[in-house]
Amino acid sequence: MEPALTIIELCGGFKAVAEMTGRDETRVRRWTYPKDRGGTGGLIPSDMARILMVEAAKRGLPLKPEHFFPDVNGHKPPSGAAA
Repeated sequence: MEPALTIIELCGGFKAVAEMTGRDETRVRRWTYPKDRGGTGGLIPSDMARILMVEAAKRGLPLKPEHFFPDVNGHKPPSGAAA
């Protein structure tokens, strides 16, 4: 589910995001599950978003704040591109 899938992809995958955030990989995967399956519906918790932004900058990854907020029409920024 978006935008979590795009953000996780930009950051190098589930394992990399788990390492970056100090979360278990299972918890990171739940960000991509619908709420009725115990997930977050594609949303990344705000405390983790902040950590991901800092870690992405340190690692030279193309993650931007815009990736966390799809536009009103549900479109997402292209992977690696500025929104």
